[in-house]
Amino acid sequence: MVDAAVAALRRGEVVAVATDTVYGLVCDPGQPDAVDRIYALKRRPADLELTLLAATIDDLQGLVRWNAAAERLATAFWPGPLSMVLPLGDHRLAVPRHGSTLSVRVPDHRRLLELLERTGPLASTSANRHGASAAVSAAAVRRAFGAGVATLAGGGRPGGMASTIIDCSVTPPRILRDGPIDSRRLRDFMQG
Repeated sequence: MVDAAVAALRRGEVVAVATDTVYGLVCDPGQPDAVDRIYALKRRPADLELTLLAATIDDLQGLVRWNAAAERLATAFWPGPLSMVLPLGDHRLAVPRHGSTLSVRVPDHRRLLELLERTGPLASTSANRHGASAAVSAAAVRRAFGAGVATLAGGGRPGGMASTIIDCSVTPPRILRDGPIDSRRLRDFMQG
């Protein structure tokens, strides 16, 4: 299944994947047409950016600029259900489409990490039509998107709650969305 997903991503197609949070749609962030496909498939408003998933923090070097708070948070909570918004680095991809920040995450899901190790970072969003609940099963993804996704890389049931999001491009960092990681656990890592 990972081989089929890698091949589809290289062709510029959209793939559905299980993550440690909810099912997601992913594509090659270096292919603008693939990024456009995710927006069209999901019916996502153009002003909402995608997240970049990576296998390791090292895979994000040059794509975003790190600060001390973001490094502490990544060390403590990655891999895991924490997305961080960081200033863009010097290396540019087709995401973000607008703006000067990028949401990044290293998920805690074995099969997805295998995929990311082979592809490099992937642009991602939850697998649902805009405004609908995120898919937490392969059947829900199939119902929502059918043949719109090239393949579905499963590998275990997601946790069912979208990731916690912290904006680390501002000082002090601020929580944009509550998620699986309790905000009280995060506060000590956000200071300084």
